[in-house]
Order: sequence, then C-alpha cells, then structure tokens
Amino acid sequence: MFKILEKAKLTDNIFQMVVEAKRVAKSCLPGQFVIVRMDEEGERIPLTICDYDRQAGTITIVFQIVGAATQMMSELEEGDAFRDFVGPLGCPSELCHENIEDLKNKKIVFVAGGVGTAPVYPQVKWLHENGVDADVIMGAKSRNILILEKEMEAVAGNLYVTTDDGSYGRSGMVTKTLQDLVEQEGKTYDLCICIGPMIMMKFVCKLTKDLGIPTIVSLNPIMVDGTGMCGACRVLVGGEVKFACVDGPEFDGHLVDFDNAMKRQQQYKTAEGRAMLKLQEGDTHHGGCGNCN
Repeated sequence: MFKILEKAKLTDNIFQMVVEAKRVAKSCLPGQFVIVRMDEEGERIPLTICDYDRQAGTITIVFQIVGAATQMMSELEEGDAFRDFVGPLGCPSELCHENIEDLKNKKIVFVAGGVGTAPVYPQVKWLHENGVDADVIMGAKSRNILILEKEMEAVAGNLYVTTDDGSYGRSGMVTKTLQDLVEQEGKTYDLCICIGPMIMMKFVCKLTKDLGIPTIVSLNPIMVDGTGMCGACRVLVGGEVKFACVDGPEFDGHLVDFDNAMKRQQQYKTAEGRAMLKLQEGDTHHGGCGNCN
C-alpha cells in the first residue's frame, strides 16, 4: 500500500497529493509517469510525476477530476492509501540525457497549459538544480485555475503568466505571449518544450515552426492504459506509428500529427469507435484493453 502523506486542493477540481513510494522516488526522472489504482477493481490512472524527494521517498502527483475514477480519487484523504502505485514509466525528458554544460549554453522556453504545468515543473526544477535557467510561459483560462505559480517562480529563470480572459498576468493565449517575447521583446530560443492540452500544443508547434524553434511536446493527455496495450495513445510522428506511453511521452512536436491524434481520441471514446479503429489499424492498433474484443 502507498500512503497519502499530504493532500491539497489547488482549484475546484485539481488536487495535489504527496505519496509514499520509495522505490519510485529512488529512480524516477523528470518526464516520467506512474500508474495508480485505488483498489483491486479500480481503474488504472496514468499520472505524470510532478515532483519527487529521493531522501523522503515520496512522489508528488497532480490530477484533475475528469470522470468517476478521479472523482473517487479526490475523496481520498491523508492517511488513506493507493493499492497500486507503479513506476517510473515512460522515457525521461530528453534534457536528462544532455550534457549539463551544453544545456547551460541553450536558451530554453517551456510553455505550460493548465494541468500541463504539473509535468513542466519537475523539468524546470531539475534544470534549476543543475544551474540551468529556463524561461516559462504558464497559461490558464482564468486566474482561479492557475496552479503551482509560486513553485514555478522559484525555479524559473523568467516566469510569464498569461490568462485567456486577461484576469491575471498577460492577456491572451500562450502563443501570443511566446510570439510577443520573440518578435516584440527580442527574446531568442534554441528549444521550446510544450506540455498542455492537445489543441494548445498543436498551435504552439505551428508558431514555433514559423519561428524556427525546435519543439518537444509531451503527449500525456492521450494516455489511458499506460502500457501500450490499449492503443489509446497511438499517434503518428513523422508518418510512423508511435505510442505515447511506451515510446514517449515526449516527441518532436513538429512531426506529430495533432489533427489525426485529436480525431482519433474522439473516436476512441465509444465502443463502436474503438471497434472501427481496431479494424482500420490492424496489427498496429495494439489491442488488449478488453474494450476492443
């Protein structure tokens, strides 16, 4: 059992938990995720690791209520425990494999949208701990759903907060702030790392392609099973079939077919849609979730 040591309500439907998971904390790196399950009959929920403390043996997760399972998860309290807490899964951030001195010479900007701020934070924190400054653009629809602002401010080189409705920080989409930084304020970037809703990542990548900025995206939003079995996170990257949970979750954003991925996600939500995808995709579908048979 994996005990919940701390619980915090970040917004009306976004929660943060610190969980005792010593083996996961011992070896995890930024960019990886865990699969949690509340009981033997519970749904498997993939969640990106938001933070970790190797000495204390803890993992911090952030999740949003999107269905029955996450609603029940939000009702767990400190002292309760998860039945399963499996990880670390997925590939670590590409940054973890680069030479630190090379990273110090790169100008990096992160673009975080909504709950995507949670997986951005450990990467920025890791860079900060290794002496690398990175700019961060944090976006939300309005001020009341911004998360981790103080935590991000403590580790970012420069933090730019923007809200769609202009209720806090800069006004407008994250793409507007990024474009303003480059075209109006003279910023230059060697790399952009973008994590958030699929539609946001699509338009950030469209902009960075025009600006000539290499871009990495994390396709956490399309993961369901977390093991490559169910086929939910099947995506085309440069025309090749990839699975976010086993091949990613990070990919070259300029090669991801976002339109195909978003259309596929809508189709995957129904039994008839899953059956059609299995028929269309054949051996590249990755069956095994129980829904496709």
